[in-house]
Parts: sequence; structure tokens; C-alpha cells
Amino acid sequence: MKLHLDVALCVRATSKVSICTKCVDATNGLVQIEDQLPQFAKGLGVEAAACIGACPTEAFSLSDFSVTEFFFSFLESKARLISRKVNVPCLSVLSVEHLISLALASDEPVILDLHDYEEESHLFTVIESRVEEANFVLSSFSEKRLETNLDLKSSVAAVKQEITDVERDENGNKPSRRDFLSQASVKGMVKHKQTFEHAVEAEELHSFEIDESMTEKIRNKHLPDKRKILLTTLKGIEKPTNYDVFAEEDISFISQKFVSEACTNCQMCYRICPSGALSSDKKFSLIEFDAMLCLKCHLCHDVCEPNAIQLQPGFESKEFFEPSQRTLAKFVIKRCNECQTHFTYTGGEQICPRCLLEEEEAMFLHQNAKNMRGDV
Repeated sequence: MKLHLDVALCVRATSKVSICTKCVDATNGLVQIEDQLPQFAKGLGVEAAACIGACPTEAFSLSDFSVTEFFFSFLESKARLISRKVNVPCLSVLSVEHLISLALASDEPVILDLHDYEEESHLFTVIESRVEEANFVLSSFSEKRLETNLDLKSSVAAVKQEITDVERDENGNKPSRRDFLSQASVKGMVKHKQTFEHAVEAEELHSFEIDESMTEKIRNKHLPDKRKILLTTLKGIEKPTNYDVFAEEDISFISQKFVSEACTNCQMCYRICPSGALSSDKKFSLIEFDAMLCLKCHLCHDVCEPNAIQLQPGFESKEFFEPSQRTLAKFVIKRCNECQTHFTYTGGEQICPRCLLEEEEAMFLHQNAKNMRGDV
């Protein structure tokens, strides 16, 4: 399998001030940032798949494997074991949102096969961290949990037997991974993991740049499939009687925000938000925020020059079940006496910043001309 990057979905392509490094952190440097955009070698090992589960906008993907289609095919199949020996190229392709959704949507406990990873490796740490976060979120509103064969203290032999049982059909035949997915009436897309794991190493980086064809796509708001899956899954479960508040640092894929008085209503945050979590009205008189659309990509914070938009210290689990659009800021909008355009009025003369600047420049030039003529 080949790793692909849809540059138009990458938040770093949206703004040169973006500091997102989630793909770099997840892959332990196999993905690098060059000229503001992610770059990676043309041939990579399985460790590079971690960027797929880490990217908030799903900019990364594999040529022959779709996490979205895997999600539905897995639920339709009889298997409840997820293993890179059976049905995924690597467990790290699954995000925290995928893991939560899989646990909630499955009638039986979902078991993740971790015995094939070295416990001291970076990849193991990434996967384990996502499982722990998913279970932490689940604990606030559900009794369901993700399990691992390490949690079950399974021996290597027992795990191999689990995998063998999953791989065999009702007649005792051992189907391929492609057959495993086709059971769910999904066109086979998974090739043997070795084609991904033993890809030819290449020293040169696979470079990306933004061209005109990507500009329009960047402008369009995009809600990743993993968020759509989570929203749909949450609708199918019973609402809890009580809600919790997660510490901001304990949840990686969603947030709640507030806007301080330092905000100038420059409009950058809601214009640049990739998912539409931040928005305004036709007059740009307010800033609204929908937490369930927030990807926690940090882009709105990166572009805010006065640092007015901030993360709340906690995230309320109530948003998962009763999502709301909150007004973070309101502004007085008036029509400029000079150019008649609407602008954010903060007091004083009713003139927009552009006309005020032009007036100041005209006064400066006029004064400079008088000085040159010796009138002053």
C-alpha cells in the first residue's frame, strides 16, 4: 500500500502560520515538515500508518485501504478481533474517534491485537495511548470498553488461536484478508499487510506543493468521515443521566472554546476553520461555535493575532448527546459614513478602518506637500 496526502485537507496548506505536527509526532519523525507541508519518503514501513489515525482532517490515506469502509465491514462481520495479521495494515490507522465508535456500535467487546508490537516501541505507545483515551471517554457514558489481548493476559499461543478462529469461515476454510472484508458486501480493498510493511525504502522525500486546482477545495468546509461516524454512533445510544467534564488535555480530538475581549472580529478564525465549527452571520456580527464539529486542529488559535480565541479548561460530555451552537462573541456592526460598507464599530467616529487609514494617509500627504512648499 502507498501512503497518500491530500494537501487540500491539510491544515498547514490552509495557513502558513499553522503549527500542527500531529502527523510528525505520531510517526516519530517518519513524516517531516518541509516548506510548511508534510513530506515523507516514497517507501515507508508500517509505522507511517500512525499519521492516518492522528490527522484531524483525514488528509492522509492508504491507496488500498479505507478506514471508513473497514469500520462498516468489521461491524457486519462476525469478527471482534482487530489485528494487523487479519484485517488492518496497522492498528494505528484507527483514530480515537474510530475506537470509540467501534466500541459503541459493536454488540460484543472489541479486542485489539497488540501482541505483535514491541511494548517499548513508539508505535505501541501511540496505539496504547489512543485506546486509553477512547476508554476514558467511554467511561463517562457507557459500560462498553475496548479490550486488548494484553489486558486479557493472553499468551502468544492463545492470541494466535484467536486470529485463526477469526480467519476461518464456517466451513473451516481460511479466507484471505480480501475475503474477510467482502463478507460484508464491501468491495475488497485490503491487500496483504506485507505489501505495506515491506515497501521499498526511498531516501528522497515525496514533496507536495499547492497548485491552483487545490485552492477551491481548501476553501470548502469538510467534516471528516470519522467525525460523521462518531456523531451517527452517539445518536444510536441512550443518553446518560449525568454528564462529566473532561480536562482539556485529556481529550485530543474535540474542544470547547471562548473568545476574550481582545478579539477584533478580523474574521480569520471562522473563515479558516476547516470543518465549519466556527461560523458567523451574514453581517459578521458574531462568532458562533459548534463543539461537535471541532477537530482540535488548533488552526483558529494559530491565525488569531491578538490570541483572543482560547480553549476552555474542560470539555463537557453533554455536547456528545445534546450538541449546541454557542455564541462566543457579539459585535456592533454599523455602516461606514464614507464608503457605506458595514464594519465592526468600537466607538468614536462612524468610519471603517480602511477609510480611516486612507484619511490618515491623505492628511499625511497633504501635510508633507505643505512642508515641501514651505507653507509651514
